[in-house]
Amino acid sequence: MMHRKVLHEWFNTSKGQVLQQQEAAFLKRSVTVSCKQVIVQIGALGWENEFIDSSLYEQFYVMDDEQDSCYKNKLLRGTTIALPFKSESVDMVILPHLLEFDTNKHQVLREVERILKPEGKLTIISFNPWNIYINLQYMKRRARNTPWFPGLVSRTRIEDWLRLLNFEVELAAGFNFDATRINSGHAEGRGQELRVAAYGIKAIKRCYHLIPLTPVREYHAKFALAKFIDISIRQRQYDTDS
Repeated sequence: MMHRKVLHEWFNTSKGQVLQQQEAAFLKRSVTVSCKQVIVQIGALGWENEFIDSSLYEQFYVMDDEQDSCYKNKLLRGTTIALPFKSESVDMVILPHLLEFDTNKHQVLREVERILKPEGKLTIISFNPWNIYINLQYMKRRARNTPWFPGLVSRTRIEDWLRLLNFEVELAAGFNFDATRINSGHAEGRGQELRVAAYGIKAIKRCYHLIPLTPVREYHAKFALAKFIDISIRQRQYDTDS
């Protein structure tokens, strides 16, 4: 697993601060569950107070094995391939820059699907693999004995993975260094996609239940139907004239 400490160092740079503001705004709008519901963030950022108030969300937890969150009393230790939560016990999961640093991406998403309740919310923040600057910054700050290139995944691929797990993607947005506004990720062309430094995805866990079809019983009429008597054309014409 790549070390996410590189992430904290980079967010302290000038461009990192610009991106942080946009991501914090996106995360703040994504937290739409009630204060009594359970929210789990997998992967500490260190600036959680920018998008959530821990005093309001008493059941907000951050799980990380390497770094600390702003709310140390909410910090949990655990592994991403076996999340320490019961099945269908969480209302919302946040994955901020986690998948690009984890070698078990599919297993992480399967575990997220397992712990989320039906209609539970999922928010993902990830770097854009097509952005040259992001790749150069990683190579510059990467730790020893880690791959030269980060394991970044495109937004469209993650959306495909989510659909296979019965998630419905509600919204996708792109963040860059040139503007403070959030751009719609679905409207990106190739030129704009290269300028996007990171993207956000909001999805909902859908649960579809199959209704078994029972064989139709053979119909038996309880009443005898009278036999239709064909009326001749001349007789029908007579009845009409009269």
